[in-house]
Amino acid sequence: MITPLELLAPAGNADIGMAAIDHGADAVYIGAPKFSARAQATVSMEDLARLIRHAHLYRAKVYAALNTILTDSELAESLTIIRDIYDLAADGLIIQDTGLLELDLPPIPLIASTQMHNDTPEKVRFLEVVGFQRVILARELSLGEIAAIRRHSTHIELEAFVHGALCVSYSGQCYMSQAVAGRSGNRGVCAQPCRSHYTLTDGDGHTVLKNRYLLSLKDLNRLTAIPDLIAAGVTSFKIEGRYKGIDYVKNVTAAYRQVLDAFITDHPGYLRASSGVHSFSFAPDVERTFNRGYTPYFLSGMQDKVASIHTQKSLGQPLGKITALGSDYFRMDRDDLQSGDGLCFFTHPGDLDGFHVQRVVNGNIYPGSMKGLACGIELYRNHDAAFQKALHQSSGDRRIAVDLQFTQDASIIRLSARDEDGHTVEIFKPFPFEPANHPEQSRAQIEKQLVRSGNTPYRVTALTINSPEPGFLAASVLNALRRDVLEALTKARLDGYLRHEIPFLPNNAPYPIRSLDYRANVTNEMARQFYKRHGATVVEPAFETLSNIAGKTVMTTRYCIRHQLDDCPKTHASAIPRKEPLRLKDAHHTYRLEFDCRNCRMAVVLEK
Repeated sequence: MITPLELLAPAGNADIGMAAIDHGADAVYIGAPKFSARAQATVSMEDLARLIRHAHLYRAKVYAALNTILTDSELAESLTIIRDIYDLAADGLIIQDTGLLELDLPPIPLIASTQMHNDTPEKVRFLEVVGFQRVILARELSLGEIAAIRRHSTHIELEAFVHGALCVSYSGQCYMSQAVAGRSGNRGVCAQPCRSHYTLTDGDGHTVLKNRYLLSLKDLNRLTAIPDLIAAGVTSFKIEGRYKGIDYVKNVTAAYRQVLDAFITDHPGYLRASSGVHSFSFAPDVERTFNRGYTPYFLSGMQDKVASIHTQKSLGQPLGKITALGSDYFRMDRDDLQSGDGLCFFTHPGDLDGFHVQRVVNGNIYPGSMKGLACGIELYRNHDAAFQKALHQSSGDRRIAVDLQFTQDASIIRLSARDEDGHTVEIFKPFPFEPANHPEQSRAQIEKQLVRSGNTPYRVTALTINSPEPGFLAASVLNALRRDVLEALTKARLDGYLRHEIPFLPNNAPYPIRSLDYRANVTNEMARQFYKRHGATVVEPAFETLSNIAGKTVMTTRYCIRHQLDDCPKTHASAIPRKEPLRLKDAHHTYRLEFDCRNCRMAVVLEK
């Protein structure tokens, strides 16, 4: 059996989504006009239609995210939006709120958002039996845990994040933003308190660390782990970033396209999930675009230090150390720096500082400020002027392979086209045969004009001329014939696109948990009915509806501050344990940290 592998890219808007497809994406995900978990990254129905048309031309897919939790008063509007999305021929609907499953949904494939906290074989198996076609896995899962999920589910597609920003909490299980700012992550308006700085104290009230970004994680990077993820059962590889700009999406998508293509080339049991061949006018490099430092996260267990506690900002590309210092310049073993580059470094107290390069002369690098610079300091480039220019100029080049056949007889000229997916069209025009004075030149003229594909999405890979001695044909006639046949091919591809339609059929499969508290994120009566039908009782509504939140766990995470600080009793048995409870404090709130060492989990509990 041949398995398609899908590269899934983010689309903050239709133009970014189209650029992602042009740079190698097999699919894109984009926010619905309302009720998206990235509330500022939504799209109009008109732009969604434009994106879908562009995607379907290449047999790429578009998934719409309507993945917030909903109130009773929002369900009717949500259903209207879903039906409109379906009518536009979107390929899937990403949801979080189970109340939607009690409505009369159109037959659009359902995708379980990572906000549903999909981290166990039992949960994923339930979603499969209920009727989901795909599940977006929790980012925290190891390869072994993903493989176990695959073994316990037969057909549901597994989608996994491979790149981008990391939520420190299990997705869907973070309530800190709601608690401190009244902005719910499950409602799409997270204020990102995890990117703020905190002071860590021990049980005696002694300061362990002051004003550090103790909940801010590095960015995910699994470029080298693609074969392992495929072996574990993942078939869709998701890049985070619906708030990221177009240049970021171009670069990261192209980088993963190269890796997936290399794997498919070496493994004949797999193929690309969409059509066309790509070429790039730049060398993709994820180090040269926004990142806070990289981590594979917990893919191989708790081995890596996953937090970036000294800064929540982009570090970019590691450059090396300063080797020499002048009065107004420095030197290092690099020859690719230029005016406009932004460099940064950590000062002695551990804070991030930076400057712009003013000019580079004979290896001397002149910064906007020499403050804090010294020999041996490690520099990073978080703004690469040349690379950004190359990305900005790149429009991507994705071409669908086409074979052409040209025929000329006494009164008609014909041109047929067959693309790489088997679509065939033919155009013929009345045209009296006019003998050519130089048949060889006439044949060369036909070849020259017909193989030109210009700015179309096609690449002519073969041309057969069936007339042994073609007559004279003007370039304008041949160009019009080629243009018409390729336009007909585009129409055939769009008309022939087959979207999967899967009716949702309610059932009574038992939910793996019988009693559900606020972490089930129930905000409407339909969701309550859904869980009741599946044998579970909602004993507490969603966090967003609670009047008293003191003492509630506002974050559950596999990331552990004790492990980050080498205080983990598992990995550092000789470490002297700090007196508990450990607490995080900011200017307004105090949080108690609770550690489940057996399961490698940390809970952040709101005290005040």
